[in-house]
Amino acid sequence: MPDRGGGPTGPRMRVGRPSRRARTLLMTLGVLAVLGMAFTMFAGFWTDWLWYRSVNYSSVFTTTLWTKMGLFFVFGLLMALAVGFNIWLAHRLRPPLSAMSMEQQNLDRYRMGIAPYKKWLLLGIVSLVGLIAGASASSQWRTWLMWVNGVSFGQKDPQFHLDISFYTFDLPWYRFLLGFGFAAAILSVIAAALTHYLYGGLRITSPGARATAAATGHLSVLLGIFVALKAVAYWLDRYGLAVKSSDFKATDSWTGLRYVDANAYLPAKTILFCIAVICALLFFATLWRRTWQLPVIGFGLMVLSAILIGGLYPAIVQKFQVQPNEQAKEAPYVEKNLKATREAYDIDDASVKEYDGKSTTTDKTKLRDDVDATASIRVVDPNVVSPTFQQLQQMRNYYAFPTNLDVDRYSKNGKDQDTVIGLRELNLAGIPKNNWINDHFRYTHGYGVVAAKGTEADAEGRPVFTESNLPSQGDLGTYQQRVYYGEKTTEYSIVGGPQKEIDYSDDSGEKTYSYKAKSGVNLSNPVNRAAYAVAFSEPQILYSGAIGEGSRILYNRTPKQRVEAVAPWLTIDGDAYPAVVNGKIQWIVDAYTTTNGYPYSSRTTLGDTTADSLTATNNQRAVVAQQNQVNYIRNSVKATVDAYTGEVKLYQWDTKDPVLKTWMKAFPGTVEPRKDISTDLMAHLRYPQDLFKVQRELLARYHVEDADTFLSGSEVWQVPDDPTNKSGDAVPPYYLSMKMPDQKAQAFSLTTTFTPNGRDNLSAFMSVDAEAGTSDYGKIRILKLPTNTTVNGPKQVQSQFNSEQDIAETISLLNRGDSNVEYGNLLTVPLDGGLLYVEPVYVRGGGLKYPLLRKVLVTYGGNTAFEDTLDEALNKVFGADGSTTKPPGDGGDTTKPPPTSTNPTVQQALDDAQKAFDAGQEALKKGDWEAYGRAQEDLKDALKRAEDAQATADKGSGSSAKPSASPSPRSSPSG
Repeated sequence: MPDRGGGPTGPRMRVGRPSRRARTLLMTLGVLAVLGMAFTMFAGFWTDWLWYRSVNYSSVFTTTLWTKMGLFFVFGLLMALAVGFNIWLAHRLRPPLSAMSMEQQNLDRYRMGIAPYKKWLLLGIVSLVGLIAGASASSQWRTWLMWVNGVSFGQKDPQFHLDISFYTFDLPWYRFLLGFGFAAAILSVIAAALTHYLYGGLRITSPGARATAAATGHLSVLLGIFVALKAVAYWLDRYGLAVKSSDFKATDSWTGLRYVDANAYLPAKTILFCIAVICALLFFATLWRRTWQLPVIGFGLMVLSAILIGGLYPAIVQKFQVQPNEQAKEAPYVEKNLKATREAYDIDDASVKEYDGKSTTTDKTKLRDDVDATASIRVVDPNVVSPTFQQLQQMRNYYAFPTNLDVDRYSKNGKDQDTVIGLRELNLAGIPKNNWINDHFRYTHGYGVVAAKGTEADAEGRPVFTESNLPSQGDLGTYQQRVYYGEKTTEYSIVGGPQKEIDYSDDSGEKTYSYKAKSGVNLSNPVNRAAYAVAFSEPQILYSGAIGEGSRILYNRTPKQRVEAVAPWLTIDGDAYPAVVNGKIQWIVDAYTTTNGYPYSSRTTLGDTTADSLTATNNQRAVVAQQNQVNYIRNSVKATVDAYTGEVKLYQWDTKDPVLKTWMKAFPGTVEPRKDISTDLMAHLRYPQDLFKVQRELLARYHVEDADTFLSGSEVWQVPDDPTNKSGDAVPPYYLSMKMPDQKAQAFSLTTTFTPNGRDNLSAFMSVDAEAGTSDYGKIRILKLPTNTTVNGPKQVQSQFNSEQDIAETISLLNRGDSNVEYGNLLTVPLDGGLLYVEPVYVRGGGLKYPLLRKVLVTYGGNTAFEDTLDEALNKVFGADGSTTKPPGDGGDTTKPPPTSTNPTVQQALDDAQKAFDAGQEALKKGDWEAYGRAQEDLKDALKRAEDAQATADKGSGSSAKPSASPSPRSSPSG
């Protein structure tokens, strides 16, 4: 009997082959893995489709998708066919088997190895190259849409006399086709050569002919196609010279032909084109001659010609013709560059006028009164007071304001006033406890607008709020205050379902709310929930009980994200700003159409050009697509995003822009006509900062209009560094209501200064009318300072402030203890031939962790003042009381020493005011801001009592005249 135990004579264990159960499990796992990957891909596609449908821009999604898919399949198929056909043809043209050399015997092993899998190998190769080519082609969807929808510019370039649309819309597509052709030709040559070698059509070490006639003919035709494409490249290079960038005259952004291009490179490219055509014909001729001799000679001649004609000859022309007389040779081409650059950046109508920089008026009282007529000087700096808004108006830790507030204008009593504005947005970092429900269901939105006058602060240096508290109340009337979409709102929220949201809190406790709008994507559908659970890597979305009937998911919630998503062909401005429009909070977003194919126009890099001292500390304000190099830009679209519903609207702003017209043809119905902009919205549209910064950077060099001055470089300007910021970055432009010398009334403007290259004195002042809807909107005015005199620039003015002994001592007092001085924006205002500089000075510390306006610096005509209020500082600088200076108790200066009176009751109140004033000055010296604040309150109260007592006395006597008053002999330490 055989041993049935586990000994050597027992049955053997089966190893290596898994059991049926294991195979079933592995197969199931494999299927699940494939399904999981497929659903992940589907989730990304499906959630994108749902989002675009929710914002009513599904046509953008479908147009982009179909364009990408069309390019993918067409060019992927073309590449696969090209490579596959040449592999098939090389195999078809293989020579018959013969006595094998050692080389062929070695290759025979490979031939036999792949013989059973030839079809699969061919399919794999062509599929791989097709996928790569298709993916590359699909990324060119913008190029395709611009080519197929291109609109004429109605202008021709000065060299080839072709419409500019050829360079912006056509040439990029032709270059893509050429690049694709080169790739197909090279891959086909490689694939065909390897196939011929594998099957004996090409030999390396075997005796006899190195290639069969069939292989020679096949490869010659492919090389002929490659050389023919090179001929096309030479021809297109001729036109490419009009948009070629090069280093020239201390700038690396020069674009267009120069003398050497027009007289050396251009004829060289034409000659090389002819040589390449002849060389290609010689390659094609091998189909009959069966010899490589002529095409090889032709190809060598083409390479030699490229070196001599395309490289050496232009260098000789540059060295011996241009350099000895560069000014005369380059002048005609510089004029073309000047004209094209000014047109492409919309600065060709910039008005440049001479400005003395010094006033000759001796009537100081008139000058003082002219200040108020010339500018509404903004002493509240939106880039400094955000912590003050935060401290005084945050109300709850889960609200926050942006780092940089915005400047807008609102009308009150029929008069526009510059206003600093910010939204109380959601701040998830400040909620009591972070968890998934709190972060995404309960704390979902901010609440209300906070606004303050830009031209004044109260007696304690705080902003004078025109809209404040929670819910917000003030001058803006009734509007939807909930902010579901904002610059700081970056997390998704799920709203409208069974889970109630925290609306806001007041003395009676928390108020709850449920979202009413139809924004976002409905999560009632389980497929949608599953897709978002995968897309957001959050499985709780799939099964959470907090999601139910009516639940909607809100995401892509910043204004820039939403506009960029619905209009991916636009470049978005770095600073969206809020406005109350028709009872709603609307984010206003400026958007640009750009191209880098405008002939002769010099290029600029948006990220570098729009950088300043603000973007250095607040990256959110930096322009989108920072590394985009462009040489044409238009603020062609004004977009709005509703802060409550998230609704996005695009309005055609530049009705003449051919680039916008092209995109409107590609995406019909996405941009609404300009006439649909409401009057209320128009009142809040403004000239965008990023466009202004691009234009000022170009105007620093291109303000000149003649070639000789441009080439000499004597009139090159630069944007000065911000003197109030240690980052060393450019001074930002400032919004300000002001009147330029040729204007009859103040206009909301955007302003900046220039200094000479490498120096600190002022060379020019520039402003643009920023008020939309006016006839002068977008008009650039430049006041050019004389070169034979020195007018202080921003850095020198700041140094002058800091060097005056009285000012330095006061600054030292303000900096005592834990108090820190912060300088606000240094504003420049042209006034009667001179320049008025105004700078608010803030102090943070002394028990207060937010900045308060404490002093105002003013200088004009060499006179400098450093006083508690703007009115005081202006009065001191001009040595006269302005007729428009506000009296105490009417929003004017309440910190100066009070007058005297013969009325005992009034005099007692004035004495109390003097005591309060002295107490305030003493507290100021000690840096005790709490005591200073109390003293200011006492001062206001005493002045109010004096005013009331005087009014009573006047009424009793029947007189309306106020008693004469003279200033107290006591003065502040700074004065």
